[in-house]
Amino acid sequence: MANQAAPVRSFLQAAAKTEEAPLPLRVVQIEGLAILKIIKHCKECSPDPVTGQLLGLDVGSVLEVTNCFPFPTRDEDEELEAEGANYQLEMMRCLREVNVDNNTVGWYQSTFLWSYQTEDLIETFMNYQENIRRCVCIIYDPSKSNQGVLALKALKLSDSFMELYRNNNFTGEKLREKNFTWVDIFEEIPVSHYSFFIFEEIPIKVSNSPLISCVMTQLETDSPVNQCDYDRLQLSSTPYLERNLEFLVGCMDALSKEQQELQFHYRILARQQAQQQAWLQKRRAENMARKAAGEEPLPEEDPSNPIFKQNPEPSRLNSFLITNQIANHCNQINGAVGQNFSRLYLTKALHEN
Repeated sequence: MANQAAPVRSFLQAAAKTEEAPLPLRVVQIEGLAILKIIKHCKECSPDPVTGQLLGLDVGSVLEVTNCFPFPTRDEDEELEAEGANYQLEMMRCLREVNVDNNTVGWYQSTFLWSYQTEDLIETFMNYQENIRRCVCIIYDPSKSNQGVLALKALKLSDSFMELYRNNNFTGEKLREKNFTWVDIFEEIPVSHYSFFIFEEIPIKVSNSPLISCVMTQLETDSPVNQCDYDRLQLSSTPYLERNLEFLVGCMDALSKEQQELQFHYRILARQQAQQQAWLQKRRAENMARKAAGEEPLPEEDPSNPIFKQNPEPSRLNSFLITNQIANHCNQINGAVGQNFSRLYLTKALHEN
């Protein structure tokens, strides 16, 4: 009996170890109806930012988002915030009663020109992580979607960043020790590219039930291209580029201020170290004289002296977020300009023909 129980016990231990090591997140699968709800909510309130709850299931390496509901407009008033929390609980209870998925897997929020990388987003992520092992944030940009692209993005904080954030270790020494850079804030997944791997954002997969797919097939006309979409051939995207450039300039100014604060800290630190060395040399000379006179030497450090007070190093978190935001604006400008050149070349070819 003991020999028979040993394999069972070893199997249960192996199963427990397997549960303790969850699979990494590879894809976020969203139902088409949930995407339509997100788009409707964000567009109706644009350009004001809005948020909502994502509901679904966490299955292996796939995070399934099957439903969502919007949050009421938040205010700084504590009573209104309490009402918002009660609203969320009531919505979850109602969904559970009608047998709809009511497991929270994250939240969604709208943005304008991908300006979402703020400390508020990081704090919200950390609050969710305390209760949910693996959650995501879906970002939707109505302004980008007006350019003919479904602007959805799935975000998840990396484990290394969350460890640094919990310990508030965003000093230069700690970042160099962890080999942490601004591109490591959000999690990326390795994707096979020919003979090597590249790291990309978490992909979003749109899924529909077979019944919805059948209905959409029946609703589709025999000739879907029945009229020309002239908006795609619009040659001017000046307003979109101008706003991106304005945001980019603002981010550059903010980054310059962060660098100035860091340089000011290092100037104060260098001045303080010079004062400490001068004080130590004076104290050592005094101790040598006291030793020659047969007196007890004085301590070489005086905590009560202001020059020995440690000045905390400014956090690099805001600089990293701004740098990541600058990269986003540069990518948007690059993509818009590339599309404009393609349209110009196409128009030139049409005129020549």
